[in-house]
Amino acid sequence: MTMEPLDQSVLPPGVRSRFVHHVNGATVHILEAGFETPGRPCVVLFHGFPELAYSWRRVLPALAEAGYYAVAPDVRGYGRTSGTDATYDDDIAPYSTLNKVRDALWLVSALGVSSVVAAIGHDAGAAVAAGCALTRPDVFRSVVMMSAPFGGVDRLPFNTATAEVVAPTTPTRAGLDAELARLNPPRKNYRSYYSTREANDNMWHAPGGVHAFLRAYYHHKSADWKQNQPHPLQGAAATEFAKLPRYYTMDLDKGMAETVAAEMPSAAAIEACAWLPDRELAVFAAEYGRTGFQGGLQGYRVGTTGHGAAELSLFAGRTIDVPACFISGAQDWGNYQTPGALERMRDHACTDFRGIHFVEGAGHWVQQEQPERVSALILDFLRGQA
Repeated sequence: MTMEPLDQSVLPPGVRSRFVHHVNGATVHILEAGFETPGRPCVVLFHGFPELAYSWRRVLPALAEAGYYAVAPDVRGYGRTSGTDATYDDDIAPYSTLNKVRDALWLVSALGVSSVVAAIGHDAGAAVAAGCALTRPDVFRSVVMMSAPFGGVDRLPFNTATAEVVAPTTPTRAGLDAELARLNPPRKNYRSYYSTREANDNMWHAPGGVHAFLRAYYHHKSADWKQNQPHPLQGAAATEFAKLPRYYTMDLDKGMAETVAAEMPSAAAIEACAWLPDRELAVFAAEYGRTGFQGGLQGYRVGTTGHGAAELSLFAGRTIDVPACFISGAQDWGNYQTPGALERMRDHACTDFRGIHFVEGAGHWVQQEQPERVSALILDFLRGQA
């Protein structure tokens, strides 16, 4: 079946949908704004899970109005880009962060762009943006990370050739999962759950349908869910992770569909949700209803299997040396779900760090919940480099 661009009726004025072929072996669907004038400085925006290029629908016009050529791809495995036909038994290597960085490099080259003024990424897309700045600072000249702090790439063990073997001091994923399962009530980490065979089917075939599942999921992680009052965790113990909401540290006996269904907003709250009205949620629901979630979930499997860490070890100890900043919702637990990552990003991982900005009135979906404030912060960051 030949895939068509998104219908213009669902897009803001000045934003268009199209495909770019032969991108690192993939066909990439992009939304773009500011394309009418050749030679504009380019910014590339990467979305997270379970989102799409459409998540940037209100930011793209603001960047174009300020004189930029703004490009947001559906990341590999999502939406209308290649890779959404993934199955659980497929090779997960194409969904690694570094391969998504390769996708980005190929994409901008195909677009005739040799220098990108900023790689901007939200959630899982923040890791892609950080990877762009880490590995190809000659192309991606600055980075904005959103909602998922980049704690850096650990140094390799040094001068250990004659040392005795020392057991690792940080808990392994399997060890942490076992500790969570022993809690009362028993819990599990959402990343581990997303790496299981049943996760895709649980969400794709949620009892109320994909639209209802996404409504509950987006609500649960937004500032509209008033219980989102995040604070730093005191280390990486299971008892600390148990303080996270159920969408991060889940009940052991529940899938994500059941977890978020318990927090479905009322009909009145849905009607009042200006940042995600039903007609816009329908765009996400139609895409995920068609593709399922496995293409996005493959990225979680890269992380939980250790494949991603092994691949990034090529850049062990390397810092991000281009200008960098972090933007997130003040009501986003994602700021703290990896203890110490925010501080490591600020103090060590980035050598030209320009600040942390917590946006009030936003949970995890900061660029959707508060697009005007996010756009202003991005533009302030870009002007600061001029």
